[in-house]
Amino acid sequence: MFTVSKLWKMKEKSEKITMTTAYDYPTALLVEKAGLDMILVGDSVGMVVLGYENPVPVTVDDIIHHTKAVVRGAKTPLIVADMPFMSYHISLEETKRNAARLIQEGGADAVKLEGGKEVASMVKAIADTGIPVQAHIGLM
Repeated sequence: MFTVSKLWKMKEKSEKITMTTAYDYPTALLVEKAGLDMILVGDSVGMVVLGYENPVPVTVDDIIHHTKAVVRGAKTPLIVADMPFMSYHISLEETKRNAARLIQEGGADAVKLEGGKEVASMVKAIADTGIPVQAHIGLM
């Protein structure tokens, strides 16, 4: 199983890290077979799988559902669950609760959220609970 500590060791050695997005069991099986290091269960599931025009309607329950499917198919990669829109914007308590649900109910190994300095307190609150956080600062 790929772990956060292995990720840090790879970074220290300047080794390449592989990651892709998956939303379902069959894709997770393919990623497992390909030997990638990480999988993101992204809120893009809204557009790619659920037919929404954007990711805004995606809920924590949606991400949990799709994360469970990915976890069943991929045993080796580190699974990162996206925190969807407004799941980390209301309060620090709700942020921690939603992150914990993605780990406990979804089976993710880490969570991902988007933003800059305005979400730094949310990242810290989640990390302080012991949940690994992957930050995303936007497209470059």
